[in-house]
Amino acid sequence: MEKLKNKRIAILVADGFEEIELSSPKEALENAGAKTDIISPASGKVRSKDGDEWSKDYPVDVVLKNVEENKYDGLLLPGGVLSPDKLRTNKSAIALINAFWERNKPIAAICHGPQLLINADLVRDKKITSVTAIQVDLINAGAKWEDSEVVIDDGLITSRTPDDLPAFNQAIIKVFSAVRNKE
Repeated sequence: MEKLKNKRIAILVADGFEEIELSSPKEALENAGAKTDIISPASGKVRSKDGDEWSKDYPVDVVLKNVEENKYDGLLLPGGVLSPDKLRTNKSAIALINAFWERNKPIAAICHGPQLLINADLVRDKKITSVTAIQVDLINAGAKWEDSEVVIDDGLITSRTPDDLPAFNQAIIKVFSAVRNKE
């Protein structure tokens, strides 16, 4: 399947992201032909979690301070409790998310990932889903929260939990494949 041939997708994480929320979409994107880069404030590697336990290390492809948004066609924000909480107060991370949004590039977020969309001020009047732990945060930020496995609204693709990964992966491939390649 080459739906995403010549597409590059940025994956923004910090230590403590939920492993399956990075590994499953990353594999699906790459199987569809995309090139993915793990971007993080840290250099070298980032560490995942599997539930409450620390898990694998993943190599960082691009350090956040060196990322060039114009090289990417879409952005993926995996969840987990720690990673989004660390990134939501990182000015460079929020600036990167806003750069994608300002250039009409799709942004996908799962589980706690939509916390970053709150801090980037992108959820007001948007249909959004997430893990229920941040439902009230999203509603208080003006989102129209709904309990669905995937919600797509104006370039934002959101999903609830790892149980929804099959539907989330299909949705991100569909939305990211619709992005026009840079000339």
